[in-house]
Amino acid sequence: MIDLYTWSTPNGRKVSIMLEELGLAYTVFPIDITKGEQFAPEFLAISPNNKIPAIVDHDAADGEALRLFESGAILIYLAERHGRFLPEDLRPRLEVMQWLMFQMGNVGPLFGQAHHFRRSAKQKIPYAIERYTNETRRLYGVMDKRLAEREHLAGGDYSIADIATFPWVARHQWHGVELSEFANVKRWYDNLWRRPAVKRGYGVP
Repeated sequence: MIDLYTWSTPNGRKVSIMLEELGLAYTVFPIDITKGEQFAPEFLAISPNNKIPAIVDHDAADGEALRLFESGAILIYLAERHGRFLPEDLRPRLEVMQWLMFQMGNVGPLFGQAHHFRRSAKQKIPYAIERYTNETRRLYGVMDKRLAEREHLAGGDYSIADIATFPWVARHQWHGVELSEFANVKRWYDNLWRRPAVKRGYGVP
């Protein structure tokens, strides 16, 4: 059994989608970040950076409960533990890993800044809005070019790179982006949204 500490954000949804894809039993513990619950000592003992998601795997391979935070690390752990969505062979494995890192280092942080300055900032700062919106659109272009001749981001089978990226693209309207502008991203997105596990995971908590 896995305990999942999460909220309805793109990073949280990565892990719930992964758990649904793997068909694993898990218990959801909502951490309402709008009420500061991420700063509770009990949660900080699992996720010292006060960020969701985090998991506790009570059935880890060594027989001891395993606590893990950071969504990318959780995806890699679950993929390796259960032998799915991350190839074993070196080259396809690295291809998945580089697109996972693309999400972790680019899509997440920059889309997140676009979210903040376009929607949440108390003061609307034109420079910040323009900068992060433009950079977000550039990243959509990178993905669109990548997906022009590929079904998935890593070029092979559906992987943790797709799982990690999908929940961020799901908020495309927050970015001021119409997916029809990026036809290959839209095809990829629509195909993933048809997966029952994606729909179930996206609805957690």
